[in-house]
Amino acid sequence: MQKNKQLCTAMITVGMLLMAACGNTSDEAGAIQNTNGNSSNEVTTEKENNNDSVETDIQDNNEPNEKEDTSTIETAKVNEEASTSLKEKYLQQLDDTKKEAEELEPTDSSTYALKKVENDRWELWDELLNEIYGVLKEQLSAEEMDQLREEQRNWIKFRDDSALEASHKFKGGTQEHLEYVAVLANLTEERCYELVANYVK
Repeated sequence: MQKNKQLCTAMITVGMLLMAACGNTSDEAGAIQNTNGNSSNEVTTEKENNNDSVETDIQDNNEPNEKEDTSTIETAKVNEEASTSLKEKYLQQLDDTKKEAEELEPTDSSTYALKKVENDRWELWDELLNEIYGVLKEQLSAEEMDQLREEQRNWIKFRDDSALEASHKFKGGTQEHLEYVAVLANLTEERCYELVANYVK
C-alpha cells in the first residue's frame, strides 16, 4: 500500500513537471513572437512546410493505389485476351496476312520482280503456317498431333507435286519458276485456313 502511494506521488510529480515544461515552451514562443516581428512569417512558413510534408505523405499513400489501378487494368486486359479465343485470334491474323500479301507489288514488270513478289507472298504464308502448327502442338493431344503430323506430311507432298505439275506448263520458260512459287503460296494460304478452321480451338 505504501509503495502504491509512492508510485502515485511520483507519477503526479512527473506529470506536473511535463505540464510546467509545456507551459514554459509556449511562454518562450510567445516571447519570441513579441520581440521579433518576422516570427509570424516564420511560423506561417513552418506551417506551410508542415502542410507540404502532409501533402507528400498523402501522395505517398496514394502510390499503392496507383499500382493497384495499374494491376487492375492489366488483369482486365488478360481477361479480355482470354475471352478472345485462339481461333478468333488466328482468323484475324489470317485476314491481316491476306491483306499484307495482296499489297505486295512488283517493282517493275520483269519476271524477276514478279517472282520476288510470289516468293515474299509464300514466305508470309509459310511463316504463319509454321506458327499455327506450333500452337497446335501445344493444343492437341498426343494422338491428335500424330494424326495431324501424318496429314501434314501428305499435304506437303501434295503441295510440292501440285506446284511442280503447274510449273511444267511453262517448262524451260521464264514463267516456270514463277508458276511454281505462285502455286506454293496459294496452297499454303489455303492450308493455313484449313488448320485454323479444323484444329485451332
